[in-house]
Amino acid sequence: MNEQSGLSIQRVSKRFGDCVAVADVSVDLPAGQQLVLLGPSGCGKTTLLRMVAGLEVPDAGVISIGGELVSEPGRAVPPERRRVGMVFQDWALFPHMSVARNVAYGLNRARVRAGRAQQALELVHMDHLADRSPHELSAGQAQRVALARAIAPQPRLLLFDEPFSSLDAELRVSLRSEVAALMRDVQMTAVFVTHDQEEAFVLGDQVAVMNEGRVIQVGTPAQIYSEPATGWVASFVGETNLLAAEVNGRVATTVLGDLPLRSGDVGPRVVLARPEHISLTKAGPGSPGTVTAIEFYGHDTSYRVEVAETPVVVRVPAGPAHRVGDQVAVTYNGPDAVTFAATTGRTGTP
Repeated sequence: MNEQSGLSIQRVSKRFGDCVAVADVSVDLPAGQQLVLLGPSGCGKTTLLRMVAGLEVPDAGVISIGGELVSEPGRAVPPERRRVGMVFQDWALFPHMSVARNVAYGLNRARVRAGRAQQALELVHMDHLADRSPHELSAGQAQRVALARAIAPQPRLLLFDEPFSSLDAELRVSLRSEVAALMRDVQMTAVFVTHDQEEAFVLGDQVAVMNEGRVIQVGTPAQIYSEPATGWVASFVGETNLLAAEVNGRVATTVLGDLPLRSGDVGPRVVLARPEHISLTKAGPGSPGTVTAIEFYGHDTSYRVEVAETPVVVRVPAGPAHRVGDQVAVTYNGPDAVTFAATTGRTGTP
């Protein structure tokens, strides 16, 4: 929609009193792509989003939107001049205005005459409800209207602050998929804030994982999941087994046997083994273990298995084939694994 839009954040920091909210963050987002800021509550992701919007002023660093420098030490472009749209958690629709008037709010007369509000409603499939009042809408419909209102002024960047957090689980799943598809269809540059790993992977072309004010890793969802930079990232973006290992070259010796590694090293390390990369059999080769717990999710089953006094999580795409107390053989069947610096404890501390 905006061919030259894009976002560059370079060495941005923000402090509130003694609290460092954002520390020396640098992220680049190409035009037409979606970036997700992912992290736990209080990690600084919303503060970073607000600095991009112009609602907070950085203490250090520079921010550019669409090639325009909008924030640097001693100068900040006001929010209303940044051509940035925001979608909030609570949608913030005006209850006394119709859907059409909500979407048209803030547009100049020329754009209203040009039908921008109507076009935006058509994009989100809400044009048939243009005359409705907000109280007549479902939660999902209200969210679409809020999205249409953000798109209508043709911003060069859209910002989403936990936009699906107030929706029920089923609607949240369907709506985030719709929004992700829409952003890619219209080639809109967008930044999302979320603490939900699954949501981040659906929405983001790039994911920036944050903790304690810092960006720990930036990459595609696949890179973040399969090649996490730290044990903490590995645990935050999915279920993990962080196993104590003795590494010799590109082989890690663990309670699951020898695991192949992506890179060579020597000495004590911690190796990542995702639950879906481990299999169970009733007999045969593999490390002996005892099933201690079973959780059936319909599409797959999660087992907790004790292997040489180490708890191991195993996830298989089938119904339960074992019972608590069963003796099983546990085998790693995944890709070459990644390792992290050794920490205290048998499984390490993420």
